[in-house]
Amino acid sequence: MATKSPSYYQSRYRDRLRQQGYIKKEVWIPSNWTQVLKECESALRVGIVPIIPKMGKERNMNQINNWDTQTLFEALGQSEPVAEDTIEVELVEGAEPGILLTMKEFGDLPILMSVSGSQIIVDTLLWPVGEAKDSAAFNTIALKTHKLLPLSTFGITRGPDDQDYYEMFGSLSSGSLLESIIYEVETLADNALQAAGAYQSGLKNVA
Repeated sequence: MATKSPSYYQSRYRDRLRQQGYIKKEVWIPSNWTQVLKECESALRVGIVPIIPKMGKERNMNQINNWDTQTLFEALGQSEPVAEDTIEVELVEGAEPGILLTMKEFGDLPILMSVSGSQIIVDTLLWPVGEAKDSAAFNTIALKTHKLLPLSTFGITRGPDDQDYYEMFGSLSSGSLLESIIYEVETLADNALQAAGAYQSGLKNVA
C-alpha cells in the first residue's frame, strides 16, 4: 500500500502542519464531543473562531447547502491541497458516482469518497481478508484496538477483484465545511498507514 514505512509518511504530514504554523495540543473531552472538537480545529485552521454549539442543536460551522458528488468534486478540485499537488481528485462515473482521491504525501494511497443524502463516506481498502493468518483472532484485535485510531472505523467490503477486503472508513455530514472534509480525508490516510504498521504481524505476507 505504501512505498515507504508508515512512520515516514506520518512524519511528512506532521512536518507540513508545523510549516504552516500549526502546533499540537492535547485535550481531554467527553467522547460525544469528538466531532465538535474536530470541526473546531478545522475552523481555527482557516482563521474562523467557532461558536461552540449546544448538543442537539444545528452546528453553526456547517455550510448552508449540503454537498452532492458534483459540487464536492468541483470544490475539492479548487482546494489548497490540490493546488499544492498533495492530493489528486478524479470523478468516478457509474450507477453511484464517487470521488477518487490520490493522497500523494501518503504513498499515493487511494481514498474513495461518496455522497449519499445527508452523509459523506470516505474509505480506503487495506488488505484482503484472506491475508490474515487467523481471521477470527485478527478481527478480535482490530475491534478491540481500532478506537486508538480516531475518526476511523474498520470494516469488511467487497473489492473490485471480487475479494473481501478489510477497509478503513469514516463519515461526516454532507453539510460539513470543505476544510472539515479535507481534514477527515487526511486523518483517514494517516490512520490507514498507522494500521498498516500496527497490524502487519497478523498478516501472511509482511512486506
